[in-house]
Amino acid sequence: MRPLPGAPGVAAAAALLLLLLLPRARADEHEHTYQDKEEVVLWMNTVGPYHNRQETYKYFSLPFCVGSKKSISHYHETLGEALQGVELEFSGLDIKFKDDVMPATYCEIDLDKEKRDAFVYAIKNHYWYQMYIDDLPIWGIVGEADENGEDYYLWTYKKLEIGFNGNRIVDVNLTSEGKVKLVPNTKIQMSYSVKWKKSDVKFEDRFDKYLDPSFFQHRIHWFSIFNSFMMVIFLVGLVSMILMRTLRKDYARYSKEEEMDDMDRDLGDEYGWKQVHGDVFRPSSHPLIFSSLIGSGCQIFAVSLIVIIVAMIEDLYTERGSMLSTAIFVYAATSPVNGYFGGSLYARQGGRRWIKQMFIGAFLIPAMVCGTAFFINFIAIYYHASRAIPFGTMVAVCCICFFVILPLNLVGTILGRNLSGQPNFPCRVNAVPRPIPEKKWFMEPAVIVCLGGILPFGSIFIEMYFIFTSFWAYKIYYVYGFMMLVLVILCIVTVCVTIVCTYFLLNAEDYRWQWTSFLSAASTAIYVYMYSFYYYFFKTKMYGLFQTSFYFGYMAVFSTALGIMCGAIGYMGTSAFVRKIYTNVKID
Repeated sequence: MRPLPGAPGVAAAAALLLLLLLPRARADEHEHTYQDKEEVVLWMNTVGPYHNRQETYKYFSLPFCVGSKKSISHYHETLGEALQGVELEFSGLDIKFKDDVMPATYCEIDLDKEKRDAFVYAIKNHYWYQMYIDDLPIWGIVGEADENGEDYYLWTYKKLEIGFNGNRIVDVNLTSEGKVKLVPNTKIQMSYSVKWKKSDVKFEDRFDKYLDPSFFQHRIHWFSIFNSFMMVIFLVGLVSMILMRTLRKDYARYSKEEEMDDMDRDLGDEYGWKQVHGDVFRPSSHPLIFSSLIGSGCQIFAVSLIVIIVAMIEDLYTERGSMLSTAIFVYAATSPVNGYFGGSLYARQGGRRWIKQMFIGAFLIPAMVCGTAFFINFIAIYYHASRAIPFGTMVAVCCICFFVILPLNLVGTILGRNLSGQPNFPCRVNAVPRPIPEKKWFMEPAVIVCLGGILPFGSIFIEMYFIFTSFWAYKIYYVYGFMMLVLVILCIVTVCVTIVCTYFLLNAEDYRWQWTSFLSAASTAIYVYMYSFYYYFFKTKMYGLFQTSFYFGYMAVFSTALGIMCGAIGYMGTSAFVRKIYTNVKID
């Protein structure tokens, strides 16, 4: 078979784009080894309000002055760094490896009224700044006000203590001193000192000081995992007991009916899930959207599983933006999963417009994420925030969607349609749909959907608190073993709940189980988003248009993605259950 025209070029472009996601190596701080007297770069990153973690600005957007040393240009090394608003700028401070610097003035601020007002505004809003030395983060506060809030003071002296082990930097501490009152039309001298000290900390353990074991490994975290695990055992036992006993009775009753003659069967009290055998495998309504959602949910599950495993093996928190870069790389690489499950399901449901389904499946999640990011980007640009995504980064993301995700999705769709796209249902589908009888209000699909997400949410909401705190506050999440356990528990609880819901629905002779199983599991997202409101108002002190829109915008994206994943898991488990019970029943 001849290769497609231009295929090598597309492949090369795809490889180049994926390489953008991987960290680039560079000498010194990226090799993390130094010679004596070798230059050590102090990068100034961002500054912003303490209570609004995502509202950050360039460090020199405040009227700080720069050291006299020649500037070094910095580029965004990974796509994750660019998307997370990392804005490294050279401080101009002269720091050399193992070379102490006595207190020295590095620049002078000519404080006019405009600059004073900028500093006063920053101090009133508790502005803090972030710096990096050898990829180790350092935080400092801009200044402070007196008790009456009338006078404002700027910290002018940065006292750096750097620990080294051999030829590597393993520890950095900053002490802010030199409190100077802000008075217009004066000059403020900014100074620094550097003290090097030998440390016993191993290079591999240098990030341990930033972790918070007392928070993440608290007794309540272990208790919540144990509680969720007990819920799983209870649910699995309950589902097994109810369904095995009930199904055994159902099978016995249906076998007895097989022995009756036609007259007795017609006069008998026929009810239950067997009566809808001619409709239970009828294609769902809106199969194109449904199959696209299932494919996207399977892909999100695959991405979650792989990223958690990678995070358990590698300490992704030690590199700026590495978690986001890894997630984007894995999402692009797992696009065939989306195409395979979505395409095969659409084919089994008799769908004809498979190219349209492939496009919708490929761009459903990227369009939702990019649409939200695009909206928040307008606000970030208005605020001149560092979170404003550069145009070049937007182009790179679009290229990844069109030249990596879409072709891989096409491959998955073709494989899915050819390998498992044939409808091999155990029951024949009737030509005329069976009328759905009236049933009690609590058996209606809408009620089942609303109640279906309560137990899955109950199994994860404690973990949600730890995940929210690590993202929206100043904690580094590192207990990915907990996250893996919670993901497994969530899957089991979701499948058990949707199986029970579907069984009751079919017993009420309602065969609309596909959407009901998906939505009853996906309703977990509604409870997670409601919990995010509680977290915002009672657990944080966020304020302002930018931070609020950022929080609720991305929480909506997170909740929706979680809902689609849970819905796909619920549907896949329920589909296997439905196929199993109808395979074991003798149908005339």
